[in-house]
Amino acid sequence: MTTELLKGKIRHVPDFPKPGILFYDITTLLRDPEGLRLALDAMAAPFTDTPVDLVVGMESRGFIFGAALADRLGAGFVPVRKPGKLPAQSVRVSYDLEYGSDALEIHADAVGAGQRVLIVDDLLATGGTARATIDLVRGLGAEIVACAFLVELTFLDGRARLGDTTVHAVLPYDE
Repeated sequence: MTTELLKGKIRHVPDFPKPGILFYDITTLLRDPEGLRLALDAMAAPFTDTPVDLVVGMESRGFIFGAALADRLGAGFVPVRKPGKLPAQSVRVSYDLEYGSDALEIHADAVGAGQRVLIVDDLLATGGTARATIDLVRGLGAEIVACAFLVELTFLDGRARLGDTTVHAVLPYDE
């Protein structure tokens, strides 16, 4: 019931950002108080009894969900940003997306060895952004608890790129 309710609050935009891509626009869900609360509840539920030190969210929609989940889980929040946006020493990794390539950065001191990290974003598509974030966080010595997403485009098999990382997705789309 919650899955269908949440899916009904997401706008589908054909041919964005380029022809042939169907974009799942979550801004319509975010503006709805009930939808936002239900989405956050569903994303946090598997981790309420799991020790999490930090939630890492990817720019930019991962910031929205990541900061809220960090608060709900009693954890800190760490942003992963596009190049040149972080003011202190950072670590960078490049990766491929479903429609191009990009790079991400994290502050070199953002996570420490042995810290337990939950990685959060709005969408799992081909897994490039999540894989890059996993690599950044592990490169700093932290332990990945899981990755949590609001939407998963299962037909793109992004989970395969994440290896043995536990994945929790609230809204799977099979087509």
